[in-house]
Amino acid sequence: MRPARDVVVRDLDKTFRLRGQAFTALDKVSLACPAGSFTALIGPSGCGKSTILRLALGLDRPDRGSVTIGGAPPAEAIRRGETGIAFQDPALLPWRSVEANIALPLDVLGQPRRKAAGRIANLIGLVGLGGFERALPGELSGGMRQRVAIARALVTDPAVLFLDEPFGALDQILRRQMNIELQRIWLESHATTLLVTHGIDEAVFLADRIAVMHSRPGRIAGIVEVPFARPRLPSLFTDPAFHRLTDQVAEALHGTPVE
Repeated sequence: MRPARDVVVRDLDKTFRLRGQAFTALDKVSLACPAGSFTALIGPSGCGKSTILRLALGLDRPDRGSVTIGGAPPAEAIRRGETGIAFQDPALLPWRSVEANIALPLDVLGQPRRKAAGRIANLIGLVGLGGFERALPGELSGGMRQRVAIARALVTDPAVLFLDEPFGALDQILRRQMNIELQRIWLESHATTLLVTHGIDEAVFLADRIAVMHSRPGRIAGIVEVPFARPRLPSLFTDPAFHRLTDQVAEALHGTPVE
């Protein structure tokens, strides 16, 4: 198992030009995700959550500031296969089986698939898709396709896992089930995880800490620490302490300072 890496965001500024006008997506954003931690990033649409992920993945460059993974630039971590990513759209290749879709990052990195056959089989079991190894995406439900995407994100044994609204397209019942499954998977992978989400319940159930963002310009308004012990059971969703914390996050989203 690869050791987890920390993710450090320092003073990020990012401005885009839209129809000739400058739009400040991020303004002096800093965030530290310790190795092995689970951090949720929550805020209104357009506050820059996904922009932070893009910068952390080296898909874009900041105007100022930096992102490091284990003290190195994102490109270096990606080259070593130390990062995994799952988006809201699982983006599976329709002609590839479950096994072949999970193996895609290995193919991209030029790593022999046969050497990872045991790991692929373990991941299929981990995400609960035993018996569907040869199935095509069109033969799977939405939740099953998202499980494939998460397994694909884990196939390189990443030190850091980035999740950009991975369950945003699912209904509330299935989303909660996937939250429970994701916690179980994360507890086994031990990867440093940064989750972008609009779901307050999801953030409180999954994360060690929640970074609350405000928009125009995008900035981190505060950090909410989540005190609940792991593993977190489904009964937590009905715990009064859980609801008090979701209320605190909601208030922070609407402008009440985080203490």
